[in-house]
Amino acid sequence: MSNSLTSTTRTVVEELLGRIGAGDPDAIAALYAPVVDWKLDWPANEHGRTATPWIRDRVTRADVAEHFREISRYHLPEQNETVIDRVLIDGPDAVVLGEIRQTARATGRAYRSRFALHLTVENDLVTRHHVYEDSLAVAQAFDSGEPTAQDGR
Repeated sequence: MSNSLTSTTRTVVEELLGRIGAGDPDAIAALYAPVVDWKLDWPANEHGRTATPWIRDRVTRADVAEHFREISRYHLPEQNETVIDRVLIDGPDAVVLGEIRQTARATGRAYRSRFALHLTVENDLVTRHHVYEDSLAVAQAFDSGEPTAQDGR
């Protein structure tokens, strides 16, 4: 793999992570290709999907912006944090490992979810965004039933 390609991938991924941290959906989406391969690894038709509508596949740059708007609508933005443990780069591909800490707006429940994010960068834009996360922790935070062991920070 070319060092230049790896350097470009790292630059785009670092910029993307900074924009996600800043929270501007349109600025985030501008780093994605017009058509994107966006997948979330969640069990199909499980975990009360109506409570988590942002968790779905996306196709366009506009879909990407809407994803980040929905996250803000369904969470308390002032009570979130993302911890990045490691970013691994291999040519056009990057894997970001970390943990999200969010609070569900509807229930007030906090949750933590470890994640792996697989990104591919082509022509200075993200073309692949595949997320693998703890779907059960997220689902439990949005469950309107009794509090669970996942509650709290």
